[in-house]
Amino acid sequence: MRLFFFHTPERAPNSGMADAAVAIDVLRATTTMAWSLQNGAEAIQAFADLEALDAAARAWPADRRLRAGERGGARLEGFELGNSPLAVTPELVGGKRIFMSTTNGTRSLDRLRSAPLLLAAALVNRAAVAQRLLQAQPATVWVLGSGWEGDYSLEDSLAAGAIVAALLEQGGGSLEDLAGNDEAAAAHALWQHWQHAPEQALRLASHGQRLQRLGNHDADFACCAAVDSLALVPLQTEPGVLRAS
Repeated sequence: MRLFFFHTPERAPNSGMADAAVAIDVLRATTTMAWSLQNGAEAIQAFADLEALDAAARAWPADRRLRAGERGGARLEGFELGNSPLAVTPELVGGKRIFMSTTNGTRSLDRLRSAPLLLAAALVNRAAVAQRLLQAQPATVWVLGSGWEGDYSLEDSLAAGAIVAALLEQGGGSLEDLAGNDEAAAAHALWQHWQHAPEQALRLASHGQRLQRLGNHDADFACCAAVDSLALVPLQTEPGVLRAS
């Protein structure tokens, strides 16, 4: 297995696709997706475009749908949910499909939707993601960070490095054999530095600072930094639709 990490959707190759792909948006889309499915959501349907989201949501039974939307860290007006993993309680999301669009994370999923195996990862499920990859044994893996509007993000690189570390811990082998590019090796080094203080790293990140300026997100930070707190992995089962695996 050779793993290639790209900081943002714009950094991924313009052509071709790996045998497996992993989308990351630690703060907070992929964390929220994982917790939504953990708490009983039927599926997450991800959209980069809000008009496409509205059209798909209108076609779904009203009592079995929720719209989750975020731009700039804040919930979109008129949407039932924003992008907080704490808001997706079992009472609210159980049995429902969540139609979701965020500033960055759903763009990464859209870029990777043609992958034969597509997973959504965050710190909360990084060991479970590594386990799924080791079970599938793809020859090549693209790990795609969401960044912030095309820019590098510390928190997504941290999670990519955490996945690399989990693959080495669970599967053995060497970093030299696993890392397909310098970005993957650098992400692993970043994780080694911050692995004992992941929440501190999330707060240091520019998007972490942005969230802090928007209000009190202490509980969200704690949730997003809770490494390996979930054994569930969102898996794309049809284009743009993720279910629990």
